[in-house]
Amino acid sequence: MVGVGGATVIPGGDRFRAIMAAVVPESVSLSDDEWTDAAAIIARAIAARPAAVRRQLGLFLRALDLVALVRHGRGLRSLSAAKRTALLESLARSRVLALRRGVWGVRTLAFMGYYARPAAARAIGYRASPAGWAGVRARSGVQ
Repeated sequence: MVGVGGATVIPGGDRFRAIMAAVVPESVSLSDDEWTDAAAIIARAIAARPAAVRRQLGLFLRALDLVALVRHGRGLRSLSAAKRTALLESLARSRVLALRRGVWGVRTLAFMGYYARPAAARAIGYRASPAGWAGVRARSGVQ
């Protein structure tokens, strides 16, 4: 997906950023460049999916905004982090399977966008290697 000026975008970008802040609280400290990196990771994952799935994601994000408006009188982006988190947690426990799946899907995308950034991997000490444990040991000098 491509947006203004060739920048990579995700459906409901501002809504998604609000969701990401609820799912990964550390993400509120991302700089604009770091958010752009996270959004690009998410956009690449979404772009690999069929158009119908991309439309469903956009629709789900709009539906989350509507649920927030009905429950709290404010859109998703205007809610406090605590209220956004509580809203997502309540929908994750819903009897409606599509809501549970939707919440888990956007949570997965949020985690991927945040933790797949090289800076996040370094910050948490993630040292995976295509060579498996042998590659990790070789890089760390451990036998």
